[in-house]
Amino acid sequence: GSMEDVKIVNKGLEDEMELSGYRLCRWKLALVALGMLSTGGFLLLLLYWMPEWCVKATCSRTAVRDAQVVLLQSTVRTRTRTQLPHQFCGRKHPRTYTPSSAQKHTHMHAHTRNPKSYTNMSTPPPPQIRYFTLHSTKYYWNDSAQNFEVLTGLEDLDVKCSSIHSEHSGGLSKDQQEYRRLFFGVNEIAVKVPSLFKLLIKEVLNPFYIFQLFSVILWCSDEYYYYAMTIVLMSVISIATSLYTIKKQYVMLHDMVLAHSIVRVSVCRADNEIEETMSTDLVPGDVMVIPSNGTVMPCDAVLISGTCIVNESMLTGESVPVTKTNLPNPLQGEKGEECDTVYGTEEHKRHTLFCGTNVIQTRFYTGELVKATVVRTGFSTSKGQLVRSILYPKPTDFKLYRDAYLFLLCLVGVAGVGFIYSIVLSIMNNVPAKTIVVKSLDIITITVPPALPAALTAGIVYAQRRLKKMGIFCISPQRINICGQLNLVCFDKTGTLTEDGLDLWGVQRVEGSSFHHTEDNAFKESLVKTHFVACMATCHSLTKIEGQLSGDPLDLKMFEATGWILEEPTEEETSLHNRIMPTVVRPPKQLLPEPAMSPEQDMVCLSTSYEIGIVRQFPFSSALQRMSVVVRLLGEKRMDAYLKGAPEVVASLCKRETMPQDFAEVLEDYTKQGFRVIALAHRRLESRLTWHRVQNINRDHIETNMEFLGLIIMQNKLKCETPGVLDVLRQAQIRTVMVTGDNMLTAISVARDCGMIPPQDRVIIADALPPKDGQPARINWQYADNPSKHMSKTDIEVSPRPLSLERYHFAMSGKSFTVITEHFQDLLQKLVLHGTVFARMAPDQKTQLVETLQSVDYFVGMCGDGANDCGALKRAHSGISLSELEASVASPFTSRTPNISCVPDLIREGRAALVTSFCVFKFMALYSMIQYISVTLLYYILSNLGDFQFLFIDIAIILLIVFTMSLNPAWRELVSRRLPLGLISAPLLVSVLSQILICLAFQSLAFLMVRQQGWYEPWTPEAELCNASSHDNSTDNSTEEDEHNIQNYENTTLFYVSSFQYLIVAIVFSKGKPFRQPSYKNWPFVLSVVSLYVFLFFIMLYPVSAIDETLDIVCVPYSWRVTLVYIVLGNAAVSVFMETFVLDVVLWKLVFSRDKQGSCGLQPPWNPFLSLVGLEIAVYCAVCFLFGSPLDLGFEI
Repeated sequence: GSMEDVKIVNKGLEDEMELSGYRLCRWKLALVALGMLSTGGFLLLLLYWMPEWCVKATCSRTAVRDAQVVLLQSTVRTRTRTQLPHQFCGRKHPRTYTPSSAQKHTHMHAHTRNPKSYTNMSTPPPPQIRYFTLHSTKYYWNDSAQNFEVLTGLEDLDVKCSSIHSEHSGGLSKDQQEYRRLFFGVNEIAVKVPSLFKLLIKEVLNPFYIFQLFSVILWCSDEYYYYAMTIVLMSVISIATSLYTIKKQYVMLHDMVLAHSIVRVSVCRADNEIEETMSTDLVPGDVMVIPSNGTVMPCDAVLISGTCIVNESMLTGESVPVTKTNLPNPLQGEKGEECDTVYGTEEHKRHTLFCGTNVIQTRFYTGELVKATVVRTGFSTSKGQLVRSILYPKPTDFKLYRDAYLFLLCLVGVAGVGFIYSIVLSIMNNVPAKTIVVKSLDIITITVPPALPAALTAGIVYAQRRLKKMGIFCISPQRINICGQLNLVCFDKTGTLTEDGLDLWGVQRVEGSSFHHTEDNAFKESLVKTHFVACMATCHSLTKIEGQLSGDPLDLKMFEATGWILEEPTEEETSLHNRIMPTVVRPPKQLLPEPAMSPEQDMVCLSTSYEIGIVRQFPFSSALQRMSVVVRLLGEKRMDAYLKGAPEVVASLCKRETMPQDFAEVLEDYTKQGFRVIALAHRRLESRLTWHRVQNINRDHIETNMEFLGLIIMQNKLKCETPGVLDVLRQAQIRTVMVTGDNMLTAISVARDCGMIPPQDRVIIADALPPKDGQPARINWQYADNPSKHMSKTDIEVSPRPLSLERYHFAMSGKSFTVITEHFQDLLQKLVLHGTVFARMAPDQKTQLVETLQSVDYFVGMCGDGANDCGALKRAHSGISLSELEASVASPFTSRTPNISCVPDLIREGRAALVTSFCVFKFMALYSMIQYISVTLLYYILSNLGDFQFLFIDIAIILLIVFTMSLNPAWRELVSRRLPLGLISAPLLVSVLSQILICLAFQSLAFLMVRQQGWYEPWTPEAELCNASSHDNSTDNSTEEDEHNIQNYENTTLFYVSSFQYLIVAIVFSKGKPFRQPSYKNWPFVLSVVSLYVFLFFIMLYPVSAIDETLDIVCVPYSWRVTLVYIVLGNAAVSVFMETFVLDVVLWKLVFSRDKQGSCGLQPPWNPFLSLVGLEIAVYCAVCFLFGSPLDLGFEI
């Protein structure tokens, strides 16, 4: 095949990948085998780490359809459609199997996308089927499209709603089911818990541990046995803990998925038989019977008859049960063909039962079972997708980790210099070859600290423990660090900023097409038989579950306000009567007016007869923003339709003459005050619409020419913590944004109430209109306070007002947001920089908004109640869902406390964890550099540090300090100072380099001074300078030959000085304010540092022979010990002065202040900004974001 044969799979989705085909090549394989032998297997490891190299080294390119191996590279799509090959590369071996002849006569033929072959019996199956599996998804070769494709289920056929009823409601025969199972596999979401052995191999083959192994072998050959054993022990512990946590996560996920995934189901076969089978056998197209007492759904299925009440909290986090109705069959309706749409799980989610959700109860007609056609199975289901996103998370590309690798590379570079230096030195001094090799490699192992990963994770683990105490659970701990960077948080409104429920504030009825005065409730005798109350009582989707009314809280409040009673038919009744018994509502006895005096029997009739039966529900749809019901009053021939929904929508469906004149003003008046307004409408239906016709009619026929009945006004109270938390975030210069599904004016009003928009700021609504009838798309700007006053774009550009005095906030609706993303790409970033309220946003628009904000270099946090924000919670840098479930799968963080006070807590902890990571990193870098300096200086006189000296430094000093220095808790309040964005940022590098130079200077000073002393001569065991009583010892000592030449004055001097340097650096680097509690409050750290200081001063000033011998320390004169104390104190003073005064005060103020502001993430959109809209906006933008310190502005503009 041609070289350019690159296919794109999953085009346009977030896991889009480039796929290229390869086949094994014999001579390349031979070469690789040869290379493997000559490198002792190391080449094999290298190829294991680099799958792409592996494929290229062993295979040659070929056409994709003949490939034996395919190479997949994910192309991460940014919004600008650039394609970057990303880290993920995988090799897959497509397999081929040929369906056996037994299945030849069956007719599902997955390869042809054209639906006809589904029903055409004669099509033989393809001769062979090629596929490969990646991330639990099978990719099949499709010959007509010449590409690999994923089979998800029925939707691949683009089935119409009517054809689901006509072609896919009869069930499949055994053969068809078997044949389809070849393609779709077993219906289960199998989370395979990998065996410990597999996990172990994977963990041990990590480049880092391979490096450890190399180091250990090297040290053993150099006789540093104790040290080697300790490192081995540490590695074993760290591998064991990480295996334990990984295994535990797998097991947890496995149990969570398995809990209900396999159930017994009844399936309708093609010949109308019903057969019991296991849910694992289901394939798309099967028709399953939903049992009346409920079940847990084993797959995604669409209801074709009956209704169900489902608890979907597993998917959405909303605990309110939802009513699912059967998929309407458009062909039986009036319009027929033209409203026959293609079925899709998203668009028709009101008719779709999702996998993993709990069906609580079902309702059905007599003799008719509640049936559903299976749409997707296994990993294609909604639950399967959720599980996949946990199993194979998108790699969080965090700068800290990339910088960590760069940092290690720098260290390796330094090590390389030392490597060459030691080789040159050794050759000049005629050292034997073996020693040269060992010594030179040893320097490399010194510069790359073996305890680094353990040290970095320690801080995160501590942070996770602290968060757990606050009731915040975390499923991906790496994200805690990212929380420290957040500079913008999006909040969902309902249930997050405000209370969940709405309270009925009042009603405003319409009489004679003008508004009646406001009444505080509708619970009155005089209103009982009005359409208004009937609408409130019937137009909802409430059901009784175990005697309790349940459903949408808004519906519940509305229904309770009428005081009516709801009765549902029992199963016995449904089977007795020939037709479905409707749900009935009726007013309580005390509200019915006493009938006029009349014969007794009449009276009895009357009092029981006022009942309304609900014949058909058109459930609430967020796309249509309305719901309606068809009802019949007992004893009436004709039916009534009632409609409730968003006022703008309802108004558009009503007859003009029934609308009050002042409708718009009244509505706006309420919404401005932050009330949620719902409009009601009614219509008598024509008598020709019989019960049966109504069952299949399209809702558009019902919902027209209505009469307007009036408004219900609901109030949504703010949670009491909300304003305080938002104020804290604003003080810390963290932007807050509201993203809600609610209406625009209500949202703006809530934003003002909770202080997201300060009282003196103006709100500009950007209302974008899509191109229509040849007119281009355009944007209308208007002030929210007086919408009548339109502003042209020029108004914004050349406004004479000094813009610094008032700040603007943009507000826009989901529709406008979509238009702007499509037609005004250049304006989008600007609007997003100042957009504070985004109203009427659909779930996918929320996700898109988060992506747009990220593209402007914000670190975005998202806080929602997990219901419809799943996508946005996942996509944001850190998503927090407020829900009772311990760990909601939807987002990285879940907070037990149901208000937003967890957001500042999380950011504080994130900042503390991030600062801790920086501290630990700087400390580890210095630790390796200090040790490196000591060793290179000692190499100069062909000496080295002793085994126990290394041990003491690495275990007693380093480990103790690293694990205690990460224990500082977070600072109590959020401050407005920003953290440096990565390890490779000027402040950090200057800090590290300056400390390295100080350490180098003082070690060299001590090294040179000791050689200048009057008493100095190369040390021998006999030349004990202390007139010590240990003369017997010294004679023994001389017999043990010190072949490494470890005991000498230089070694002892450097050991003392460097040991103190580790402690000095640890103290200098563990900064407290403004992100963490100060270090003196971290008692384990203080304790370990103080005890180490005491111990070191003690062995330095009062030699104890036992300790001296163990540590290979030689005795030096007392005067030199005192000099060393001065050197150490001098070093401490210089280090502290450098870090605290020079870096934090002088350099921070002068050099890094622009860095500090730059890290707010505002630069990218600036340059186009200046050219596009007048300089005024740029100035005001700067003022609003940088809160106007002129120095910073000077740097930015």
